[in-house]
Formats: sequence, C-alpha cells, structure tokens
Amino acid sequence: MPDPRWPDRKQFAFSIFDDPDSQTFEVGREVYALLRDLGFRTTKAVWPTRGSRTPSDHGITCADDRAYVDWLLELERAGFEIGYHNATLHTSNREETLAGLNRFVELFDHNPSSMAHHYFCDENLYWGDGRVSGVHRTLYNVMTRRKNHNRFFGDKEGHPYFWGDLCRERIRYVRNFVYGDINTLAACPWMPYHDPERPYVNYWYASSEGSNVKSFLERVSDANQDRLEAEGGACIMYTHFGHGYADRNGGKLDPGFRRAMERMARKNGWFVPVQTLLDRLRDDTRPQLSDSARRNLERRWLVHKLRFGTA
Repeated sequence: MPDPRWPDRKQFAFSIFDDPDSQTFEVGREVYALLRDLGFRTTKAVWPTRGSRTPSDHGITCADDRAYVDWLLELERAGFEIGYHNATLHTSNREETLAGLNRFVELFDHNPSSMAHHYFCDENLYWGDGRVSGVHRTLYNVMTRRKNHNRFFGDKEGHPYFWGDLCRERIRYVRNFVYGDINTLAACPWMPYHDPERPYVNYWYASSEGSNVKSFLERVSDANQDRLEAEGGACIMYTHFGHGYADRNGGKLDPGFRRAMERMARKNGWFVPVQTLLDRLRDDTRPQLSDSARRNLERRWLVHKLRFGTA
C-alpha cells in the first residue's frame, strides 16, 4: 500500500548522501551512470576548492578538472543534488570557507542546500564531543580517549575557523548522527530538526550506516529493503562511493552493489535527493528538538559508534 507521507502513491523513500572521499572522476561516472539509468536521484557532495595545504584525502575536487565540473552540472540537470563537504579536503579558516562557499555558488548558481562535514576538518560545527551533551559527552570522550575534545571550532565565535553564521545563512541541512537501521526516519523521527543548543545549524538530519561498499550492502540487504518498504520508511544512506564500489580507474562496479540497486529500483520507492526528501519531511510548525529527544538520539548514536566505530 502507498504511504501517505510520500507523493505519487510511493511506498517508501530512499536517498544517498555520497561524500567525495577517495573518489576519482572515473569511479564517480561509473556509479552515477548506474544510479541514473535505474531511476535514482541522490546527492553527490563536492569540495569546491583544492586548498593549499596537505590534503587529508586523494579524492577529486572541483578545482582539479573542468570536465569534472561539467559532469556535475550534467548530473544536476538530470535531477541529482550537488551537496557540500566543506570547502576542501583539509582544515579551512573562515576566509577559506567563505571562498569555498562563494566558489560553490559560482559553479552551481546557488548555495548548497545539504552538507556533511568532512571528518578531518577542524572547522566542523558542533563536531567531536560537541555532537553530544551532558553525560553523553563524558561517555564519548572516554570512548574516543578525548582525541576529539575541543578539537572543532566552526561554531566558536572569534576563532579563526568560525563560520557558524555563514552556515546558518547559506545552508539548510547538515548531517549529524548515523545509525545502523536502514529506516533512518525510524531511528530519527524528528528529522529534519532544529536543536536550540546548536543554533548555527538550521536543520540537522541523520543517515543510515554505509560508509563503504561492505557496510552499504549490509544495510541494503534484501531483508532490509523489504522491511523499509513494509514500514513505509525513509532511508538516507551515508556512504563514500570511492570506498570499494569500483577500482580507481573506473573498472567494473561491485556486482553486489549493482544487484542491490537493481532490486531496489524495481520497488515502488520515491528515489529523490536528500534535499527533496528533507523538504518533504520538514514541518516548521513542530517545536524544536526537546531535551528527551536529544538524549534519545545521542544515546543510540553512541551505541552505534561502539559497534561500528564510524562517523
């Protein structure tokens, strides 16, 4: 049966936010050709600039190849969303972040609607132990041996890395917690939500664990696909298509990935970009995230982090 939350009598919703880490142009073209042919429209995040310091990753940026930018524009015209993954693949100060946001607008003629932080960037907002509150912050610091204690400064006014006001002005949705359930909406029924304790982010959203091809396929197993459909749920997969989906030269796609996506494409799903899905879910009449809801999200994320050890 169709779910009333989804348009056109669709039974469930599915999207992907693809971080650009380790992704080559060749791999990206192979993966997105499959998604496009199967009818999926998802979100491809980018780094707008190359930066001048040592990168944390070897993925391609918008400054490396004009043909890559032309391909991104083609994806956007086909209905994919271009998202933001910080200004570049190393820590950026405020001026560099502003330049990255301005370059994004120059390339795509609009501000990014959705983003996910690149883990290695110290300008991230409310990141590290800033993602959690109270006793959960204490537990997080024990779990991580305090390596992320007071490490991130994007929300700290007066710091050279501060850009919270720019985020609030120019970006609608920011990813935070990642969970092991394919039904992201069941894990985070409040998304997209505003957290009054983290005011520089307009709305937060959650994702389902799929950092690499192995964990992605575990999440979109046949049984999980069927359950997502039966629950009428919504999934936003977190992944890096540069992590095992094809060899770096754009060779044959992982056969398990191809099979899983072909199977899902045969279902009556609403396959749209992250922005489109979150716009559908957003209810500006709802109250802001409550303390009890925040504790719920933080607690279950810490349990997930213990199991998977991922962002």
